[in-house]
Amino acid sequence: MTAVRSDLFEAIKAAGPSREDSLARITLLARLMDNAFLIPGLNRRIGFDAVLGLVPGVGDVLSAALASYIIWEARRLGLPRWKIARMVGNVAVDTAIGAIPLAGDVFDVFFKANARNMRIIHDHLGTPKRGPKEIEGTAVRVGER
Repeated sequence: MTAVRSDLFEAIKAAGPSREDSLARITLLARLMDNAFLIPGLNRRIGFDAVLGLVPGVGDVLSAALASYIIWEARRLGLPRWKIARMVGNVAVDTAIGAIPLAGDVFDVFFKANARNMRIIHDHLGTPKRGPKEIEGTAVRVGER
């Protein structure tokens, strides 16, 4: 059974989108979930995870489902099981504590499970977290052109 499932997984992986497409998609989702809005005056960013957490019950379940998509993509990208387990742990902590009224909403502002999970993915793949690693060209001061 596992051989059949493994073969099916490899076929889907080969036919699926490229690694760059997957990374772009989950990076956008993680940023929206954790850092979509800036709180004026506090200079603190929150995302849809904290906003959805304000809706009792349903909001936390929806946030966990969206975070699970990032984990699913990480598995498709070939992360080992122990890293996937760390990612699941991040989402489980975020969901469990986020379900507590009021205290969970405050927790969601500070504990950014999706950003933590993206850090795990980027560290494993060796990809840059923001922008390209190198910029081609020569640096010239404005007055020296």
